[in-house]
Amino acid sequence: MIIIASRKEVAQLAGVSEATVSRVLNGVGPIKEETKRRVNEAAQQLGYTPSALARSFARRRSGNLGVVMPYLPKARIFSAYYFSEILSGIGSKALESKVDLLMLFREPGGSMDYLNLFRTQKVDGCIILGAREEEEERLAIKAMAEAGHPYCLINQRFENESFHVIDADHVEGSYQAVRHLTQQGFKRIAFLNGPPEYSNSRDRMEGYVRALTEAGLQQEDPLLFEGNFSRKSGIAAAEHMVSKLDRIDAIFAANDRMAIGLQQGLRMCGVAESDMPAFVGYDDSEAAELSTPPLTSVRVPFYELGCLAAEHVLHRLGQPEAAIKEEGSQLQKPLHRQLPTRLVIRASSLNRK
Repeated sequence: MIIIASRKEVAQLAGVSEATVSRVLNGVGPIKEETKRRVNEAAQQLGYTPSALARSFARRRSGNLGVVMPYLPKARIFSAYYFSEILSGIGSKALESKVDLLMLFREPGGSMDYLNLFRTQKVDGCIILGAREEEEERLAIKAMAEAGHPYCLINQRFENESFHVIDADHVEGSYQAVRHLTQQGFKRIAFLNGPPEYSNSRDRMEGYVRALTEAGLQQEDPLLFEGNFSRKSGIAAAEHMVSKLDRIDAIFAANDRMAIGLQQGLRMCGVAESDMPAFVGYDDSEAAELSTPPLTSVRVPFYELGCLAAEHVLHRLGQPEAAIKEEGSQLQKPLHRQLPTRLVIRASSLNRK
């Protein structure tokens, strides 16, 4: 028979009140070191462990690290390389810190009331994926930030805002991709980008233009196309691009899913493999290496982005509230860290002529 010790028994053995046992074991309030030692020794001797629910109430915390994601109807969001890698990184740090992840979905075209997540003690910290630069979203994040709650955005900056952001260097990644094409003599390079509401789309455009300018080439608006990062949007773009293939030497796509969808769409339109332009994707997902021909792509450290964002939020969670709100504190300084990207060259982008 298993006998489970009670908090009352721990208090009796340590010679303190039950309230003191609760404060010691939950790390709440100032306690004398000698008292802590007696309580911890008594708890260990009796094999007493406070429940997770009790710890949450004592600390006025939920024990949840919230991860906000966009709701994409009919999309297999968890199988997408971008989300699965980032979530793996977040999950690894949550596991280390023994906190739970709470997945929250933003309504299509809407924003999340981030501040209310904290008011209702639904989450203790928040990591935001897939945010778009829209006024409603900006104001919601700003309210949460001004209240001093622990949070971090991944892969999205807001112009003129000092939000906490972990990102990758998409300007340089895009520049390296297009520079690789121009160095092989390709001059008419089409670009299938994502929506401009995402800062990484604007960054990729900056890198694309920079590489063209350095090569003495002009940006041509007829060679600019927009998708939504899905494979289907790549297939749809093929219908608009196929009539312009006589003016296109190479194609740069803002992620691998659109690049692969675009290749499929061109084949569906009757374009032979020998007539396909050179291709460069972005993300360096597993599908890039498995595609035919293997897809050149820009590698983005999504797993590391997730790890760093979680570390940032969990570190802030471990700090006293007074330290976070102290004027001039290091904890108040906005985080904006960019990780490097790397071009991985495969057969799809090599000049076969």
